[in-house]
Amino acid sequence: MTSTRNVLEKIKGKLDESMGVRANDSRPQLSPVPNAKDVGRRALRTFGTLAVDNLIPDPEQPRTEFDEQEIEHLAQSIREKGQFHPIRVRWSENHGKWIIISGERRFRAIKHAGLPTAECYFQEGELTKTDILEQQLIENLLREDLKPIEEAKAFDQLIKLNGWTAKELSSAIRVSPGKIARSMALLSLPAEIQTKVEDGELSARAAYELSKLSSEQQQSAIASGEENLSIATVQKKVRERKGKASPRARGVKQTFVTEDGWKITVASDKKANYYELEQALQQALDEVRLRIENNVQLS
Repeated sequence: MTSTRNVLEKIKGKLDESMGVRANDSRPQLSPVPNAKDVGRRALRTFGTLAVDNLIPDPEQPRTEFDEQEIEHLAQSIREKGQFHPIRVRWSENHGKWIIISGERRFRAIKHAGLPTAECYFQEGELTKTDILEQQLIENLLREDLKPIEEAKAFDQLIKLNGWTAKELSSAIRVSPGKIARSMALLSLPAEIQTKVEDGELSARAAYELSKLSSEQQQSAIASGEENLSIATVQKKVRERKGKASPRARGVKQTFVTEDGWKITVASDKKANYYELEQALQQALDEVRLRIENNVQLS
């Protein structure tokens, strides 16, 4: 029969371990210097908090200009209420930092507010240049943050990157083909007109009308003629340069023929229905009767 001493000798190692005594330290050895990519990340690895110094704007972001007053307002809101939406970022081995995919306005506001960290959403997996540009473009279009020339250049870049047609681009980013065509037409304008559009001196719609002229000299002559050209004014000047008369106002013109060959025409510059035509003919008939009563002769 096995003695109690023998049993204790056999289970001694397990007994010691159950009380926390180990001959060898079996705890995992952690690196004293964590990977830069993991700093700030949480157990849920797609979200975390990063130091602002570890974030950099994307140099190929379509949007290049930001309204300083808007940044100040957003900074004040973040100071008072916190950051509501995370900044979407991707890791760059070349830079050793996180590059902003979307949310650069928030990033600028956080810096302006003097805050040391920002809440971020970490993009897992590799993104192609097209994927990144599409995400940035769609976000900016939804927020209407892009200026007309920035938008046109982004459309152009996506088309060239993918060898797309305007129709294929339209399908990919859910923007109407007409909007894409009008936007990209701005890139055919002389540089000085594009600058006027960027500076807000000429609306994108008016600039699009100018693009219908094939001569850059004519385009520049109209654009430099006066400040804050209205769309209607540009349309009129473009028609004049192209030798087209102004379109006639849509109205109504109806001719009625009697059995013995008389033709009676009713015309108006405004639209009308047959009830209104009947009223006009009745008034004309009353006028004819009045002239008969007064012996007015036909000239």
